[in-house]
Amino acid sequence: VQVVESGGALAHPGGSPRLSCAASGRIITINAMHWYRQAPGPQRELVATITSSGETNYADSVKCRFTISRINANNTVYLQMNSLKPEDTAVYYCNAPDVGAQAIGVPLYDFWGQGTQVTVSS
Repeated sequence: VQVVESGGALAHPGGSPRLSCAASGRIITINAMHWYRQAPGPQRELVATITSSGETNYADSVKCRFTISRINANNTVYLQMNSLKPEDTAVYYCNAPDVGAQAIGVPLYDFWGQGTQVTVSS
């Protein structure tokens, strides 16, 4: 399984880039898909989650500014980022756990992309 992100950018405060992520390969069942971000430092922050039924959840820091959406048919997820702030600067990672593979005991089921850089600077 491959997870590939795109859309990272150098943006001004207030900008509105959109990140994309596509998971492909021998996928059994992907339910929730997630966007994480990591600023310089060890901690990775969960930014947004969307389930296959469309339920969403956001970190307080991005609520009302970011919107996560997806196309289930091709395991693609988007993150529309609005009203960017300098503190949104980070590498953004897409996470697509294959819960079907996990359920049958496949050891490698938690798939991550390589990350895409978003830098917010005036």
